[in-house]
Amino acid sequence: MADPRDEALAIAESAVRALQAAGASDAEATVSIVDAFNCEARDRALTTLERSRGRSIAVRAFAGTRRATFSSTDLGDAGVAELARRAVAAAAFVGEDPHAGLPDGAPSDGVCDHDLFTVADDVAARGDEEKIEEAMLMERLVRDADARVANSDGSRVRSATASWAIANSRGFRGVTQGTSVTRSASPVVHDGEAKRIGHYGTAARGWATAEPAQAVALHAVHRAVALVGARKPPTMRVPVIFERDVAASVLGDVFAALSAANVAVGNSWLADRVGERIGSERVTMVDDGRLRGGLGSSPFDAEGVATRETVAFERGVLRTYLSDTYWGRRLGIASTGNAANGGVGPSNLFLIPGTGTLDDLVAQTERGILIVDTIGFATEHASGIYSRGARGIYIEDGAPQHAVDEFTISSTFPEMLAAIDAVAGDLRFDGTIVSPSFRVAEMQISGT
Repeated sequence: MADPRDEALAIAESAVRALQAAGASDAEATVSIVDAFNCEARDRALTTLERSRGRSIAVRAFAGTRRATFSSTDLGDAGVAELARRAVAAAAFVGEDPHAGLPDGAPSDGVCDHDLFTVADDVAARGDEEKIEEAMLMERLVRDADARVANSDGSRVRSATASWAIANSRGFRGVTQGTSVTRSASPVVHDGEAKRIGHYGTAARGWATAEPAQAVALHAVHRAVALVGARKPPTMRVPVIFERDVAASVLGDVFAALSAANVAVGNSWLADRVGERIGSERVTMVDDGRLRGGLGSSPFDAEGVATRETVAFERGVLRTYLSDTYWGRRLGIASTGNAANGGVGPSNLFLIPGTGTLDDLVAQTERGILIVDTIGFATEHASGIYSRGARGIYIEDGAPQHAVDEFTISSTFPEMLAAIDAVAGDLRFDGTIVSPSFRVAEMQISGT
């Protein structure tokens, strides 16, 4: 079978030629080929079985400072030629934008996917039957682990190999590849009239570095059972511990404020604050596109700019925003290699971990709440107000007491970052935005 990387690059180069022939003053083409497998089991039945190959192309056509972006799944010669004609024709009707344009040319630094360990050999080597059996195994494990598990929202096993190439009219040619795998389980525990779902999953570049199926299943059961008997807590102001998965969602909101796209249009509470101390000394936040084995690692970003390690917060001080070429020009800063899907995206964004475990954080908390799940969307990126419905565990005398739900946690992001007073060492790179568990010294709990 032909290497999909060669196929992707050949199509991207052909598309750039077609765009130039159609009259584009500058042109860019990105081709993606993804081979994916997905299966889901519920109880003793296999409920989903999918194997697919997705092929797509996206082009950018420039007419001076006018630009148009088109995409298609037709990668044949005629389809690519038609896509090029449509994109160039559309660019003529777009308003001029002095910031539009391809990145300034820069030679490749020679880093490739092999150097970044983005491809794990055990993904291609593993048979579909073994993955199906693993999904069935997780279903058996969650049901056997605790008599209170009465149902399941499914156990899933997935894998993918993604190859993509980018070419532009200024001579850039780049091609890369990455593998990814996931295991997840979602047991359901009946708690009177309520249902407690304990979702837990793992993701990695390969099977050997992902958490094993048994650990995923048992952790999911633990999450579901821990919420049995939950009650609404009293309204109070106490320390709040964010378990690492929930902490990652908090960092996701912080990333939105770090994005140059939001900063440039005034939709970020971090606008005009570079150089200010915002977080506590424990807040060092890094986006690293060159992290070995990272799920967001790549030699270059979505417009061919070399990726890099960028320190966004250093010991609480905001050092820079994260940007692609366009929004960087709007702000007068250089791209940080964070172009993604037509905008700005994270590569591997994480909070530098501390030491100890989540249990240690709990033991060091006289009275507070451990947050294990948040609900709803109430973040205001411009003002920095944070508010979420939540579920968790009430802590007293440094020990878990009982589950709590139907309450809201609220604060502002500047107050939260400034009040981070403890960070655990339980960081796992199982996403493009990850975090260790951390504690905020005080937040508002709105309950009874």
